[in-house]
Amino acid sequence: MSPTVYLVSGANRGIGLGLVTSLATRANVIVFGGVRDPSSATDLKALQNKYPRTVHIVKLTSASRSDNLAAIEQIKRTAGRLDVVIANAGIAKFWGSILDTPEEEMREHYEVNVVGPTVLFQAAWPLLKKSTRPDFAIISSVAGSIAVGAAMPAGVLAYGASKAGANFLAMKLHSEHPELVVIPIHPGSVATDMGDYGKKNDAVIRELTFIPVEKSVGGILNVVDDAKRPLDGPKMISYDGSVIPW
Repeated sequence: MSPTVYLVSGANRGIGLGLVTSLATRANVIVFGGVRDPSSATDLKALQNKYPRTVHIVKLTSASRSDNLAAIEQIKRTAGRLDVVIANAGIAKFWGSILDTPEEEMREHYEVNVVGPTVLFQAAWPLLKKSTRPDFAIISSVAGSIAVGAAMPAGVLAYGASKAGANFLAMKLHSEHPELVVIPIHPGSVATDMGDYGKKNDAVIRELTFIPVEKSVGGILNVVDDAKRPLDGPKMISYDGSVIPW
């Protein structure tokens, strides 16, 4: 039986590294971890050394068309196709009210969190459509829910608005590609560098209960493994399987 081929972006740390680490232990898989600077991805390189036939590192800068195309070409030479892409790369590097949020932060969050997975899909689609059941998962956030996230008193404008854009992308991918399973996933509030930054810079985020990376990763992969293409379009699914309103 042919191996299942995965690509995980933002794989140098946090959730992305956790996803590659968990997938590497599965039988009959090939996992590509995308990172901006492979030379500095120490933990990912250690994982590659441990699982040399399973884990491969590709240079992948969010929203860089040249990087994305080069990474896909490398995957094509190695595996010939993609079955599952997990668009995990993202930023949450500014916390503040509408009046405090610089336009540069709005642009950068949109560039990484919306343009990034868009360019990734555009580059990956020729290999995804070779799969018998292609999956494209986007690590979204409850902060991108207009019903929930926009009402939060936290300073999530730049991050939340960009994740709302990623959710729109998920629905649009579903509507334009009837053979594709699209999965927008809320990973939970996770104890990562990004989560720590949020706690330091926002009083509301500081009060949240944060879960270990391993718990988030286990839930994300359960959601991906069980995903099917719904007739009425994708829903934003939490790592624990619950549905979050748009």
